Amino acid sequence: MARDRKPPRRRTHRGTRHRARLVAAVTALSAGATALALALTVVPAAAASPAKGHDVSSHQKNVDWPSAKAKGATFAYVKATESTDYVSPYFTQQYNGARAAGIIRGAYHFALPNKSSGTAQAAYFVAHGGGWKADGWTLPPALDIEYNPYDRKHGCYGLSKAKTVAWIKAFSAEVKRETGRRPVIYTTAHWWNTCTGSSTALASTHALWIARHESADAGSLPAGWSYWTFWQYDNSGSLPGDQNLFNGTASQLRKFARGY
Repeated sequence: MARDRKPPRRRTHRGTRHRARLVAAVTALSAGATALALALTVVPAAAASPAKGHDVSSHQKNVDWPSAKAKGATFAYVKATESTDYVSPYFTQQYNGARAAGIIRGAYHFALPNKSSGTAQAAYFVAHGGGWKADGWTLPPALDIEYNPYDRKHGCYGLSKAKTVAWIKAFSAEVKRETGRRPVIYTTAHWWNTCTGSSTALASTHALWIARHESADAGSLPAGWSYWTFWQYDNSGSLPGDQNLFNGTASQLRKFARGY
């Protein structure tokens, strides 16, 4: 996913597209373990092919959603907020446009744990688009937490490992209180293991959205998780924004969206 404010929008873990690796990844998923969606996470199950999707922010501006649908998009995550002082000016067009085109969509929040509490940022997020309802068209809210893009010397936002875990727990608790769902956690294995001290405290109750580019698979997962729910495998491709897969079929994705 991308930040909407300076510095440059691309994360350090992103790279160029490798379509051959993507083909290998999809083939591996199709032949092996994918996922049966449940209320909080997913568990491995056989599937014909993983559902294809993408995530967008203000960098994609007014997205042509019918075109994305025609190109195979079954789901999309849309950036809603960052910290407690930013709402994407394109959120409404993107979020509602995806739904109108028949794409399952959800909202995500870009975390800045050094700016305010997890509770405050979660409340801001929910108030500005980060809701959920069991209609089969709404993915659970997502928390994007990764290395600090505004201060590379303080990649963990100046928080201790214990305080980082506590911040995420507070964010999750508020989202759960307001929406009825735990947030999906978007992160990298490196950030998670570095900044939370390889905490296993959240894996059993939170679906994982893993970011790993230039790879034929999702690679080693953050501590505690044994499988991923979403995999962001590239930062550009046939769909607007970042390219993603769901670890299951389109029908399993709809079950996951509904919360069972």
